[in-house]
Amino acid sequence: MGPPGAPTREEFLVTTDEASNAAAPQDPPRGFPLPGSAAPVVAVPAPGEGPRYWAGSSSAALDEDGTFVIGYRVRHGHHGIVETVIARSEDGERFSTIATLEQSEFGAKSMERPSLVRTETGRWRLYVCCADPGSAHWWIDAIDADEPEGFAAANTRTVFPGDRLTGVKDPLVQRTSQGWRAWICCHLLDRPGEEDRMYTAYATSSDGLIWEWRGVALQGRPGRWDARGARVTAVLPDGRAAYDGRATAEENWFERTGLAYQTGEPGRLRQADVEPVDVRYLDVLPLPGGGFRTYYEARLPDESHELRTELVTPQSGYGQEASWGEDTESA
Repeated sequence: MGPPGAPTREEFLVTTDEASNAAAPQDPPRGFPLPGSAAPVVAVPAPGEGPRYWAGSSSAALDEDGTFVIGYRVRHGHHGIVETVIARSEDGERFSTIATLEQSEFGAKSMERPSLVRTETGRWRLYVCCADPGSAHWWIDAIDADEPEGFAAANTRTVFPGDRLTGVKDPLVQRTSQGWRAWICCHLLDRPGEEDRMYTAYATSSDGLIWEWRGVALQGRPGRWDARGARVTAVLPDGRAAYDGRATAEENWFERTGLAYQTGEPGRLRQADVEPVDVRYLDVLPLPGGGFRTYYEARLPDESHELRTELVTPQSGYGQEASWGEDTESA
């Protein structure tokens, strides 16, 4: 039983209103559930030993029955296959695979972070990002299914194609009571050999399929730890956010996680002056009874990566300090 006034599970299937991001600028985020807020558990182990054996870059959601559904990327070494895996769990820690999508099914040379969302009709939508086999370009497809078990590459449509100078990947998509919104990681392709440079753009949509770009949401800061770029990975209902950054091209695949907060313009974020944490792809799932379930990709000493999770309870105090005009209206 959650605290008085806590949203129901059904209300949490819809992200709170975009109005929170249109509020006046706020102080830097306090009480954000960063990794280390609770005891970590390995949700998905590294698929092998050594560099590029990675499990992580996840997107989690709650089903109506209270189970956890997660999409994540698995990479099997330098030249191995890459998969988007969909799994289900009763407790958010022990997962059973229910669908697997391989890069070859999309004509892609690689895949990265998916985004998992419930639609207005109660169906499920999976956004998958795919790497072009002949260039540094990335694009994003969408797949709809009645249940997560039904996700199949045959049902895809491209929703973020990118363009000649921009690769798009690692979507963070949310459905709100005012429509759909997305933070998309954009890679600059105008300088050969420097395609790791990135920033995050903001987009909105009425149906989650046809999108309108709204401008840059977050970008790197010259001379800082995130100078090479900023990739938004989590945005909470009150506008607090997490993002990945790196200082140099040599730190590609060694990103760290920092915090950001709303600026007063919809979708726009500003970096908080906090020390980054040595993980990447932090995903934060608010829970109906209060607290959070977090997932993140953690690097091991042999440079393989595993997917870890933490259960951050309301009693821990994380997330309780800042309400910031949160609107819990559901669709």
